[in-house]
Amino acid sequence: MKNIVLRLMYDGKAYHGFQRQKNGVTIQEKIEDAIFEITGERTPLIGCSRTDAGVHAKSYVAMFASDSEIPMVQLPKALNSALPDDIRVMQSKIGPEDFHPIFSALEKTYEYTIINRRYNNVFLRDYAWFYPIPLSVERMQKASGYFIGEHDFAAFMAAGGTAKTSVRHVKNLSVTEEDGAIKIRITANGFLYNMVRIITGTLVYVGNGKLEPEDIKGIILSKDRRRAGMTAPPEGLMLVSTVYPDFTFEEI
Repeated sequence: MKNIVLRLMYDGKAYHGFQRQKNGVTIQEKIEDAIFEITGERTPLIGCSRTDAGVHAKSYVAMFASDSEIPMVQLPKALNSALPDDIRVMQSKIGPEDFHPIFSALEKTYEYTIINRRYNNVFLRDYAWFYPIPLSVERMQKASGYFIGEHDFAAFMAAGGTAKTSVRHVKNLSVTEEDGAIKIRITANGFLYNMVRIITGTLVYVGNGKLEPEDIKGIILSKDRRRAGMTAPPEGLMLVSTVYPDFTFEEI
């Protein structure tokens, strides 16, 4: 058996997240079914993140064990022939024996998009949060600095999370705006359940004046979810990349 690592992209709006569930169709289910159709093997697919219902991925890493002899250069095309158009396998590669999509990762980067103007962008309506109330990007940028570093992010974790610790190291958090689209990009060594969406909702509260930028420090120290902002809707969130120490896909 060998570890076959896939690089995927998917539009999550029609799915109940990545992880297989009893009450809805998921990305994992669709890809496992495609693997069975192409290789004849019923094998579990391990993903780098659970991604919630409606969340998208530009570059997602997943792995399955297989005895298949299909050449790696041909496997993406074969799997794509058995997948719906909103899920694409971009690349495949044989990974190290000890590789794990979650535990081997050094960092992940997510991006959240907010359309902040009086009317929505019809081309981004499934991939951004339409928020017509004016936001101060300058205030949001000032607040973003308080998140950077190693902190206990318990105040930014939704109920139902299963992480053993809520301490995470945020390596970078930027807030930019162009033509009414605000982009929040965050890189960390790991994320808690709904962490990015709650951080986004909190930054929106800063942007609309409900919170001050300086309040972020106290909210982090409080470890109290009730003091942070709302959970931003899922459609604006996209997993952009996952970095591993000794394993990479070539850019295509």
